[in-house]
Amino acid sequence: QVQLVEFGGGLVQAGGSLRLSCAASGRMFRSYAMGWFRQAPGKEREFVAIISQSSSITYYADSVKGRFTISRDNAKNTVYLQMNSLKPEDTAVYYCAASTIISRAVVDGIDTGMEYWGKGTLVTVST
Repeated sequence: QVQLVEFGGGLVQAGGSLRLSCAASGRMFRSYAMGWFRQAPGKEREFVAIISQSSSITYYADSVKGRFTISRDNAKNTVYLQMNSLKPEDTAVYYCAASTIISRAVVDGIDTGMEYWGKGTLVTVST
C-alpha cells in the first residue's frame, strides 16, 4: 500500500514556474515508477510525465516537453515536477501516481492506469 500526498500547487502568472512535490509513505517507494497526471475543468485526466524506479527513464506528454521536468529522490520518498514557462492551458488539478511498471498505454495517453493515486493539487495559470 502506498499513500501519496501532493504539495506545491497555487496561482502563477503565465510564463512563471512552480515545483510540485509528491510525498509517498511506506518503504517500497523505490519499487514504483512515479507519474504526474492532470485534469483540467471539463476534461479527462491526462498523462503529463513519468519516471522509472531508478530515474533512468522518463517520458513526457508532447504538450509539456521542454517545459516540465520530472525527478525523484528515493531517499526522501518524493517525486517532483518542475514546471517552467507555464501557460494558461496548464491550469488543472495535478495528481501524483505510482505503478510497478511503466505502461506504454499510459505514456501514449491511451489510458491512465496506475496503481495508487494522490488527491491532487490545483495549479492555476493566469494570463
